[in-house]
Amino acid sequence: MTNLRTILFYGMSIILVALISFMLVLAVTEMPPYGKLDNPTNNYVYERYVTKGVEESGGLNLVGNILIDYRGYDTLMESTVLFTTVISIMIVWRTRSSKEKEEENH
Repeated sequence: MTNLRTILFYGMSIILVALISFMLVLAVTEMPPYGKLDNPTNNYVYERYVTKGVEESGGLNLVGNILIDYRGYDTLMESTVLFTTVISIMIVWRTRSSKEKEEENH
């Protein structure tokens, strides 16, 4: 019974890996060629960011305009995660330095 389970487990694993690999290969073959002007990445959004970015957002930094003004809701969670990470690291460093000072005093 265990031998049958092992064969079934390995067989299903191989089938699952083969299906996932097949789907990934299909996805890669459907991607547009890199560097062509008619690709979806070279659409009107890029042109608008570059030409009207300063007047629509009011900032002079194009990257900052895109991150804060155009994609504000998208980057809000990313900014929150980065802020939380920095605060956590600072708390850990402060806790370690406090423990080290206590150990030196004793």
